[in-house]
Amino acid sequence: MSAEESERSRLPFEPNTKRQKPAKAKSQPPAQSKESGEKTTKTTKQPPYTKEEMAIPKVVSQRMIRRVAAFCGIPTALGIATLVASYILTIYTDIRLAPIAVLLVNMALFGLGVLGITYGVLSASWDEDRVGSWLGAAEFGTNWGRMVDVWRETRQKKV
Repeated sequence: MSAEESERSRLPFEPNTKRQKPAKAKSQPPAQSKESGEKTTKTTKQPPYTKEEMAIPKVVSQRMIRRVAAFCGIPTALGIATLVASYILTIYTDIRLAPIAVLLVNMALFGLGVLGITYGVLSASWDEDRVGSWLGAAEFGTNWGRMVDVWRETRQKKV
C-alpha cells in the first residue's frame, strides 16, 4: 500500500502516525538512594495520543447512534409488536397461529435488530464534514473495507 493510498484510507479522526508499542522493560528492583534509603519513583510514560485525539468525534458518534436506533429499533419494535399481535389474535379471536410461525417471525425480526446494530455503526459516515446517504450503502462498503484491512494488518503482525 503506497503512502497516498494509506492517507486516503485513513479515517478523518485517526492520528497521522501509527502507534508504536512501548519497549518491554526488564524487571529490576527499584534503586535505593544512599542517604535516605527510600525507593526512587519511576517516571510516568505519556501515552502517544490524548483521549481527545483517539475519541470518535461527537458528530460522528451521534450519527452512529441515530442509525443504530433506526436499523435496530424498528425490527425490534416489530418483533415485540408481533408477539403482542399474536397474543391478541389468540385470546380475542378464533384465529390460531402456529407457535413455530410466531417463533420464527420473532427470531427473524430480533435477528435483524441485532444485525442493525452493526449496520448502523458501519453505514454512518465516519467523516465529520460529510453526512452520507440515507441508506448508507456506500459508507458501509468503505467502512467494512477499512475494518477488513485492519484485521488483515493485525493478523499479519501476529504471524
